[in-house]
Amino acid sequence: MKQFLLTPAAGKRLIAKALAIHPAIQQVLKNGTLVIVAGTTNGYLAEEILNSLGIAGFSRQRFFRGLTMPPNKPVTKEGRLADESQFPGDVVIVRGEWQRGKTIADVVDSLGTGDVIVKGANALDLERRQAAILIGHPKAGTASLALPAVAGRRVKLILAVGLEKRVSDDLYALAVKLNEPGAGGYRLLPVPGQVFTELDAITTLTGASAELISAGGVCGAEGSCWIVVSGTKEQEEAAEKLVGSVASEPAFNL
Repeated sequence: MKQFLLTPAAGKRLIAKALAIHPAIQQVLKNGTLVIVAGTTNGYLAEEILNSLGIAGFSRQRFFRGLTMPPNKPVTKEGRLADESQFPGDVVIVRGEWQRGKTIADVVDSLGTGDVIVKGANALDLERRQAAILIGHPKAGTASLALPAVAGRRVKLILAVGLEKRVSDDLYALAVKLNEPGAGGYRLLPVPGQVFTELDAITTLTGASAELISAGGVCGAEGSCWIVVSGTKEQEEAAEKLVGSVASEPAFNL
């Protein structure tokens, strides 16, 4: 049994590395459409996949719509940057070809069984393996675009979400409270999909089991998680090498 510390940035890179070899994603890169919805975690995934395809020209610098920033940073009440002129669109890959500048809105009506949407989330219930998205848009943003494809045409939805976003209460109960008429601030939308965290990433990449044992830190370790990994000697050594390879991932900056 081995213990490792994962910063949020290292966790994002770890999730991306594992999702890049996810069977559903590998299959859709050959035969279908993959939509990576813009978000900070998904930027790492887009980077990993496009690099694996030998496609240059992607930057995750502005690959997001809404984001959480400290109170003294310049974002709107919906969590958006005041200037979004550098937003590159989502990453849409059709049979291995990047459709530059496209967004989920451009292709969602053409998606069907076998296609994949990867989206981030803002709240994670680890026990129930459920995730939810904060909503600032009056039409529920990209979540409202993805759900008809998921529920109506069985498009696979993968929710890439870091352990730092875990909550303790039932997401549906929280959604009822936040979505109540007359309430202020963000709304909350629980979404059906395959939740994929750093724990899943470690298992996918090494075969070892991983558990969250504690969290927190200072001086750049804020939001970090302590993970315990159990498996064969070879699996634990592979996990140690894997975590070491992402440990120095720099924090996200605009």
